Amino acid sequence: MNDNGLIEEYKSFLTQYTRDQLCYIPEPGVWSVGQMYDHLIVVAHEYLDSVDACEKVAGEQKQGKTEFGERLFRNGGFPPIKIKLPAELDAPPDNSKTREEILLELDRLSERMKRLEMKVEDINPLSKVEHGGFGWLNAKEWLDLVSMHFCHHLRQKERMDHQLKNCK
Repeated sequence: MNDNGLIEEYKSFLTQYTRDQLCYIPEPGVWSVGQMYDHLIVVAHEYLDSVDACEKVAGEQKQGKTEFGERLFRNGGFPPIKIKLPAELDAPPDNSKTREEILLELDRLSERMKRLEMKVEDINPLSKVEHGGFGWLNAKEWLDLVSMHFCHHLRQKERMDHQLKNCK
């Protein structure tokens, strides 16, 4: 499934949640569904900012990915594990957005991705920007990372849906 297909799938999921379910935090340290959506959108834009940065890179970057980055792209996605970020990168996402606000943000993300998809093939594959954990990625890899990240969070969404049975 392409990136925009995933976004459409997430939009359809979103319509199933009440306002209370969207903001429900089952226990300390666990995100609400709304926070997961906010995280997905914020990180996707960060990745797309890196696509834009690759287009502006002067010169070519010969360095490659880290071992984890190589494995990630070879496997076509994140491993089926929870990934804990360092504390300085792990601020809780916004939990105040309404379904309508999230839908609007997903639409904006989708439009931005469509624009970048049309030009990513024209960006030099040796024009790269460094990711802190995956190494040096080119524009296409940064764009692919968006869908990998959305797919990764489908497992989290399934766990959350199970927990929401307790939220009326």
